[in-house]
Amino acid sequence: MVDEPFEEAAARLQSTGDDSGMAGTLLVALPVTGASISTLGPVLGSETVSATDRQVARLDELQFDLGEGPCWEALATGAPVHEPALRTRPRHDWPAFTRAVREERVGAMFAFPLGVGPLRFGAVDLYDEQPRELSERHTEQATALAGIIGRRMLRSVLDRACESGQNDPNPFSRRTVQQATGFVIAQLGVSADDAELLLQGRAFLEGRSVREVAEDVLERRMRFTLEASSIEDSP
Repeated sequence: MVDEPFEEAAARLQSTGDDSGMAGTLLVALPVTGASISTLGPVLGSETVSATDRQVARLDELQFDLGEGPCWEALATGAPVHEPALRTRPRHDWPAFTRAVREERVGAMFAFPLGVGPLRFGAVDLYDEQPRELSERHTEQATALAGIIGRRMLRSVLDRACESGQNDPNPFSRRTVQQATGFVIAQLGVSADDAELLLQGRAFLEGRSVREVAEDVLERRMRFTLEASSIEDSP
């Protein structure tokens, strides 16, 4: 059976447009009060990209300042984080954040990591004013939508870098890049598009060309793994 709200949200997120409206699109499909999308950590820095209201933006700010909370846990684990009764029966060990939200109008929070393959660089935060559980179906949908958002955000960053001359995604020999893409697919089991995004992302982070990174992959000097919260290489 087609889930029209989910399909509508996914289609909106896959289209080009102003990133600041992405959080509102999540509310089309998910039964929560508010949502935010933020980048976290050293890859893209920590900031709120999109938020549906001041309350969820405030929750982001608290997590940035305190260095703990559901978005950081989602980033570290690469898995959804559920906190259905945040103020009354917290399940997770975020002492500073839990204390800070006692006076906030939030009953439940859920976080979903943003990334492509092993590269994680942000989180989607959902909150509800009342304590509540998020169903398995809505958890799966939120995970899928976070996947779309992660690809869109990384592609946007790489496109801006190309426009400013910081990174060249199409250098000289595409054959080398295509071969390396196949290696990354084999190493991670991701799609061809995601494998190429990962090569471009690594090049962006290191200030190198994609061809140089591809050559490292082909020469076995770099290997992408699933064990870490960022793109890692191993001998």
